[in-house]
Amino acid sequence: MTDGNVPKKPELTVIRGGRTDRMQFTQLPLADKISRIRSLPAKKRMEPIISDPEGERLAQALLPQELYLTFTEIGAEDAMDLLNFASPEQREFFLDVELWEKGLFSQKKALMWLGYLLEMGEQKVAKQLHHLDPELLILLLLQEIAVGGGVGELMPDDERMADWDHSFDNLYFISFRNPKNARLIGTFLDIVFRRDQQLYRTLLEGVKNEVESEMAEEAYLFRAGRMADLGFPDREEAIFIYARIDPGSFVPAQEKKQLRHGGIECMPVPLKEDTMLARALRRQGSEELLLELNYLINNALVAEETSLADSEAMQTVMQRVSGYLTIALEFLCGDDVEKAAAILESEPLKRLFQLGHAIVQGLRKKAERLNLGGYATDRAFSGLKTERPKFYRGLDPDRVDGFREFTCMEDVRKVEEFLEQMGE
Repeated sequence: MTDGNVPKKPELTVIRGGRTDRMQFTQLPLADKISRIRSLPAKKRMEPIISDPEGERLAQALLPQELYLTFTEIGAEDAMDLLNFASPEQREFFLDVELWEKGLFSQKKALMWLGYLLEMGEQKVAKQLHHLDPELLILLLLQEIAVGGGVGELMPDDERMADWDHSFDNLYFISFRNPKNARLIGTFLDIVFRRDQQLYRTLLEGVKNEVESEMAEEAYLFRAGRMADLGFPDREEAIFIYARIDPGSFVPAQEKKQLRHGGIECMPVPLKEDTMLARALRRQGSEELLLELNYLINNALVAEETSLADSEAMQTVMQRVSGYLTIALEFLCGDDVEKAAAILESEPLKRLFQLGHAIVQGLRKKAERLNLGGYATDRAFSGLKTERPKFYRGLDPDRVDGFREFTCMEDVRKVEEFLEQMGE
């Protein structure tokens, strides 16, 4: 049999369960493994990672966002192996997301994550120290310990006579403010003292002399810089995606400036295959455009202060972004995919999002001018009158009593017709 007649070996795929399938997966090149992992739902990703001989390399090849979403979908209790496999930079992203809630530092979360880090063992904690801002650690310790003494200092009488809980070096003296956290904090400080005495002194001097509000501000600024590098703007910038424009006077741009989106790779964005946006993106086929789409989604997540740990809320935001972009493209192009692809090439996605948002907000204004009764009417109007108007599913063919995001111009037309009928 000649080489030309040899049947082509079928492409391997990851199939649930089975020793043979796992063996096939482990034999794939790293890039193929990553591709297969990304094709799986988040909850299905951990098993092939931790069971692979290259598991640590595989985990660290994923974007920090991807590994974090996998970790949170599975839950910390069952996903500690992923935290162990993560790089210090990836774990730094975990902390940047977890420890701040609407710009405020969460002491409770910080203590919880300090516990997770200590579970990994001293060696990995020591490596992580180089990826933890001293300002963040001082902020954590300010609520947990009081510090006396110091290098080259004479302790005042009140400090010298105080009943301190511990000293690692007979220079600095420590008392634990919260006895229930003493073991956790003491274990961490012991590692810092033995592994990096310069950092140890920096932290204890910080606890003695720094102001909590100033430490919080500095730690948040460092965190914001890292998030910006990954394509997450600060909220003051992000909220501009919801700036109002007039659909009637919208004129598409002829050329799009190169935008800096942050980050070096983009997260895979799940899009419905049959939408105008998905078809136009496939026709246009630009990696730069996918980066721009990721950056727009990140803007929406930040603007709405959506937790990256809340997969359902994130999915809602992604659906809204996709819907508004699809509405804008259909408003400008009808069913012409070629024209839509050309507009994606020349028009910033941010402006298209603003156009879709403005069209949907126009429905809200119309609804607010009407004052009608009846269960279905009240339900439809309650969805339209929210800050981010929702489509009432009672207008869908299946007549479900619920709400969803606007997905296309057909949704807009249905609501316009409904409002016209109600206003007659």
